[in-house]
Amino acid sequence: MKVTRLSDVERGVQRSVAVGTFDGVHLGHREVIAGSDSVLTFDPHPVSVVAPQHTPKLLTTFERKAELIASLGVQELIVIPFDAEFAMRPAEDFISDVLVDVVGASRVSVGENFRFGHRAQGDSRLLAADTRFSTVVHPLLEVDGEVVSSSHIRGLVLAGEVAEANRLLGAPFLLSGEVTRGDARGRELGFPTANLVPDEALACPGHGVYACLADGGPSLSAVVPAAVSIGVRPTFDTGRAELIEAYLLDFDGDLYGRQLRLEFLQRLRGERRFEDPEALIAQMHRDVRRTREIAQPD
Repeated sequence: MKVTRLSDVERGVQRSVAVGTFDGVHLGHREVIAGSDSVLTFDPHPVSVVAPQHTPKLLTTFERKAELIASLGVQELIVIPFDAEFAMRPAEDFISDVLVDVVGASRVSVGENFRFGHRAQGDSRLLAADTRFSTVVHPLLEVDGEVVSSSHIRGLVLAGEVAEANRLLGAPFLLSGEVTRGDARGRELGFPTANLVPDEALACPGHGVYACLADGGPSLSAVVPAAVSIGVRPTFDTGRAELIEAYLLDFDGDLYGRQLRLEFLQRLRGERRFEDPEALIAQMHRDVRRTREIAQPD
């Protein structure tokens, strides 16, 4: 898939384009994108510009969003660098200057709650009234009586309900980052971990232990199961901030300074304080066995 900034778009080409922020690229987004050869999106998230105090914790980095969109067979991802100047554009100018003149839209696909233009004055009705392209407006998708939305999925992730979040995303919730050095507590306990510091801009599962799959790219010969703890390690009173600690099953190697991706499969338990290290070690053995059962089912 080709990724193009709006200023670099090839003109004179007609496109069937899906338009939206698409954080998470969830099942509802996938319905909007289906049948489009191009996707028009915004970076950074518009809320971070127009109302920064309400900026949501994102479900995906831009790179992950692009990866998911590419998996849907889209040919081109067009990115609008969203800033205060762009936010001031009237809705009518967005249609004429962006969708028609630059993108060459012959078909525009949006969700029914899509808003655009200065003060979000543009909506799907304004798009549908324009005869220069056809407009497809998708109703909000419901699953089990609940509207599938980025905000709802974000709440599930923060609550640790990653299995349900994955069902609505249509793909595993993923975190990635550079492996950093910790205090080697896991190694002392017999469970050496690869440690990631949570990105404050991204949604992170609530404190607890999770069954995951770990992908270190060339650093690992294959994707491997990982028992992942998120929290502050209350058993040891370290005083350290929140940390993501991944124990990679059947792996013995050095990942410091390398990028690691964690796909969250299921929450195993909440974070709790143990009476002594021996009790914690016994529980960690149970966590590892359960992780293997989930990540490597027969």
